[in-house]
Amino acid sequence: MRSGGGISIWFFIGISLLVNGLLIFGSGIYETIHPPQQPVVLFNLHASIWWGALLALIGAIYCVKFSPSASKQS
Repeated sequence: MRSGGGISIWFFIGISLLVNGLLIFGSGIYETIHPPQQPVVLFNLHASIWWGALLALIGAIYCVKFSPSASKQS
């Protein structure tokens, strides 16, 4: 373990958002390919695809901005 430095908590939050976003996005794609027997009222908006993509994008931004290698450079 190195001394004098640490990894920002925002990096781990970014990883969490990225992983959850990819999982939600993947389930949304699966639901689009295989629609349920009884779809919910606003199924045609594909909210899981939009929210999954948004979470993954925010997570990727956080991972890049707060990555440990980026903090070494500044």
